[in-house]
Amino acid sequence: MAPPNRAPALSKTQFPGVFKQFKPAVFSESLGPRPSGLIQKIAAVSWSPTGALIATCTSASIRVWSAERPNVRSSTELKNAHAKGGATFGSPGVSGEVIDTLAFCPTTEGVLASSGRDGLIRLWDVRVPGTVAHVGGKGMALADCKIGGEGHFLKWHPNGREMLVGRHRDQIYSVDIRRVTALDATPVYSMESTERIHRASKNYYDMSFSNTGREIFATAEGGSVDIIDYPSMTRLHTLKGHPETTYAVQQSPAGTCVAVGGADANISLWSTHDWYCMHTLSAPGQLMSVKDLSFSFDGAYLVAGCGDAARDGTPGIPIYHVDTGEVVHTVETVNCPTFVAWHPTQYHVAYAGDPGGLKVVGKPAEAV
Repeated sequence: MAPPNRAPALSKTQFPGVFKQFKPAVFSESLGPRPSGLIQKIAAVSWSPTGALIATCTSASIRVWSAERPNVRSSTELKNAHAKGGATFGSPGVSGEVIDTLAFCPTTEGVLASSGRDGLIRLWDVRVPGTVAHVGGKGMALADCKIGGEGHFLKWHPNGREMLVGRHRDQIYSVDIRRVTALDATPVYSMESTERIHRASKNYYDMSFSNTGREIFATAEGGSVDIIDYPSMTRLHTLKGHPETTYAVQQSPAGTCVAVGGADANISLWSTHDWYCMHTLSAPGQLMSVKDLSFSFDGAYLVAGCGDAARDGTPGIPIYHVDTGEVVHTVETVNCPTFVAWHPTQYHVAYAGDPGGLKVVGKPAEAV
């Protein structure tokens, strides 16, 4: 997959004047001229690696949007995506299990992984009509892998061939994905048997890979974050900067820092050079707990959400400047944002939690 073009960087002084001009686009599942006023309980938001697609999950269904076409007619719905025996594009009449989370493969456009309360990790080809795509189906289940219970989190390795899945907070599984090229050159995937690679001595709430994939950052009770060697799962170091449970962790795409969100409503930023806490970010009354984090593609800006705690805070999305810790702009919202995600190459922020459905606000590429 060729690397997509990135938008030129916006400085801290440029950012507010540009970003405040743009209103959010509503990706509503309503077919009417006006978006529904209902609040969808979206459980995850994920951009594809090129930014052409956005995936969300609500209850037992997955919706994949064309990022350039917010109309629901241009989207793909996987109804009852974790129904027994798999699902295909818009499968009717079959009840499905609740989907816990989903994430696009970081290296292959249109490949999505989801975890459901049926104890399966499911791999999808979800390429949508009207988007640039390779040969393949649309909304097709490619492979399943059993983990025996609901997936607490699901994180791709940067190589796009492995995933970490937390079944329970002290059980972490490794899922290995192998790509086989068929005679018709259509990508075919199979999932190897899943092996529990680590039984932790503490509860881990979230994990993420470092940019190199050689380390894992793991949030835990007591306000700590463990840095763990991968794949040996040996603990290398522990960061301690929060008085309460840490829920979310992410390394900056620039590689210079790691952001940690906790139950204390704060975000700590740690330098990867010396593991010194650079800043502690907070927006009084904004979030009661930080359960979702996302860096902009250049690592210059950071946003946060409260995860599934939909009423756990007040409206607005502060956009933090990573180097200084300042709030350079606040996106106006009706409710506290739940899940947030920066576009992989542009200054667009997708977020859930407001009436109408998924919303995206940002700076169009052509206006750069």
